[in-house]
Amino acid sequence: MAAVQGPDVLGSAAAARLVMDGVVEDELGPLAGRPVLAVLLDDADAAAAIARADLPCVVVGLAPPGVVLAKPPDFDVLLTDSAGADRPWVHHAQGARAALAELVDAVDRSAIASVTLVQLLRLGRALHVGEALVAESLAYSTLQGGPRFRAWLAARQPGSRHETTGPPVLVERDGSTLTIVLNRPAVHNAFNAAMRDALVEALRLVALDASITSVDVSGAGPSFSSGGDLDEFGTSPDPATAHLIRTARSAGRWVHECRDRVTFHLHGACVGAGIELPAFADRVVARSDATFLLPEVQMGLVPGAGGTASIPRRIGRRRTAWLAITGATIDAATAVRWGLVDEIEE
Repeated sequence: MAAVQGPDVLGSAAAARLVMDGVVEDELGPLAGRPVLAVLLDDADAAAAIARADLPCVVVGLAPPGVVLAKPPDFDVLLTDSAGADRPWVHHAQGARAALAELVDAVDRSAIASVTLVQLLRLGRALHVGEALVAESLAYSTLQGGPRFRAWLAARQPGSRHETTGPPVLVERDGSTLTIVLNRPAVHNAFNAAMRDALVEALRLVALDASITSVDVSGAGPSFSSGGDLDEFGTSPDPATAHLIRTARSAGRWVHECRDRVTFHLHGACVGAGIELPAFADRVVARSDATFLLPEVQMGLVPGAGGTASIPRRIGRRRTAWLAITGATIDAATAVRWGLVDEIEE
């Protein structure tokens, strides 16, 4: 089928011919100046061949208008015009072509991180959580040396440091229930090293003490968490050391270890780590005012608090890729519909 209107969309057969010519590294990917391959899903066999090729770019599939595919190919992102389409599809209010344009613009702004993200998500299909966390950390550390993150870091204005009083995490036990509260409300519970270490300490206690049968995690102030504390970005001694610290002190790993006993209660802004960590738990509830955002790819990074291990296990890797690459914000109702959150509570 001939190419159709839109940002560089090919029919499946044409895209398959491009892939099968044996020189995809010269044609596709950030180094070739073509980090996105967008394919109209009009030929199932050709699309399946593309999916098997493990291409060095973000591979996007568009459902033909009015068609709902029961078995779509294993592309990185799948877009449809059909409202209410189930996982793994992404539906955009302005339609699939508008969604594609938004995605292409986002990839163009941060091509290396976008392609690294989808490669990491592909790899994660075959990894258990511990392995996926190591892979994520290695990718994150690699990207810390990349041009997009260096430019973001150089352009960022230093923030006004807010010295908080009291512990960064409050922990209280009542019988068999442990309550954990993130306690940096003045900075919307920005996740810094002190908060991470205190949270890990509390979760280690849970892992070691079977008499703690339920754990409730919430955040003080207007937001559950605004994500990683930007004042600490770029302050590690070097990316290699940062990788070792990140994997040795992974709060996500400890949430996963205790996941059947942990409930997260979310409200307000849930950014980066503010949703990456809750997604490891078996139960996540949110107030109706909660919003969810993964900003790291547009900073030249990938999610670094475990999001590439936790979020795909809830919503699938295709919707995870969409959220992370575009930096789109979704509301609580969408989060419940996708499975990122289990229930809305007031």
